[in-house]
Amino acid sequence: MTERAPDTGPIAEVWFKSSHSGGEGNECVQVAHLRARVGVRDSKAPDGPVLFFATDAWAAFVGGIGQGEFDD
Repeated sequence: MTERAPDTGPIAEVWFKSSHSGGEGNECVQVAHLRARVGVRDSKAPDGPVLFFATDAWAAFVGGIGQGEFDD
């Protein structure tokens, strides 16, 4: 199944494992940088749901992770 975002066309080939995913391989988040947004999905369910974020919101989230804002 190829998912389509209205402003980007097919996105199946552009997924990569997030560098913020755990190293064990069982709990991976995959990310796709699209033209107008970022897609996020669970690597264990590549045909499952995809969350889409505005690129600026994703950048703020990733930046916050890098600064430790989401540490317990």
